[in-house]
Amino acid sequence: MVDTSDEWIRTRTGIVERRIADSDVATSDLAYLASQAALEAAGMEARELDLIIVATVTPDMFFPCTAAVLQGKLGPPTPAFDLLVGCTGFVYGLAVAREMVASGAYNRILVCGAETLSKITDWEDRSTCVLFGDAAGAAIVAPVAEGHGILGYALGNDGTKADFLKIEAGGSRRPATQQTVAERAHYLKMNGPEVFKFAVRVMAESSEEVVSRAGLEMSDISLAIPHQANLRIIDAAAKRFNLPWDRFARSVERYGNTSAASIPLALDEAVRGRLVKPGDLILLSSFGAGLSWASMVMRW
Repeated sequence: MVDTSDEWIRTRTGIVERRIADSDVATSDLAYLASQAALEAAGMEARELDLIIVATVTPDMFFPCTAAVLQGKLGPPTPAFDLLVGCTGFVYGLAVAREMVASGAYNRILVCGAETLSKITDWEDRSTCVLFGDAAGAAIVAPVAEGHGILGYALGNDGTKADFLKIEAGGSRRPATQQTVAERAHYLKMNGPEVFKFAVRVMAESSEEVVSRAGLEMSDISLAIPHQANLRIIDAAAKRFNLPWDRFARSVERYGNTSAASIPLALDEAVRGRLVKPGDLILLSSFGAGLSWASMVMRW
């Protein structure tokens, strides 16, 4: 569809394969499957949930929120809302859930990162169409023993760089018209070089900040799970983190950039692959639209 090749894609992104949802599959469908898997892993039933948070930039529709659609699929009435902060959404969701559980307001919160990015990909834009895939991942946030679970997080946003990663049309600024459709303005647009520079810097800075806040050293981290956007970004981040390459979880080769789903997807693979042991210190680090960033330290 565009002037590219397998060799070009692998060399510049590290991506070898990815998943594309069928035309009749929406984000809530993937979110439902991931949520069922998370509930099963936690030994829980949907009726035990107090709250549902879905992080996505590809909702089924503008409203109702995708979390509400997911709640309807899961069954029991539960408060539900979406977070729209791009690739940082899952970590933002964990941070929100952590505070709501710590406050005592809620006890068991489902956090899901789900995307069908193929629906907003411009397949005529070589700079973006080779990057994105569809996926969903979910986790349950609940009370744990002192010293375990989420130890700290660092969130941020620089709105002066908002134009670097966006869908321009379809909202109140540029409502859908024949012109916006003709301009292909309803597809994702990205300034790749600027996002690359931003990503490497903020992932390193926010990770150092949250590790320090938790009273730890970077060398204490057992496994780092960065946003799986591009293998070159992960490689550059690894050098800035000063951690061995084998302490970085990687799944971008198999799934591409799945936005809010990428970190839960990589975390799940690490857990299933027994790369994570009880007591291990895990670092999550992400960047995304906004331009936003989010890092978190947890003790497994």
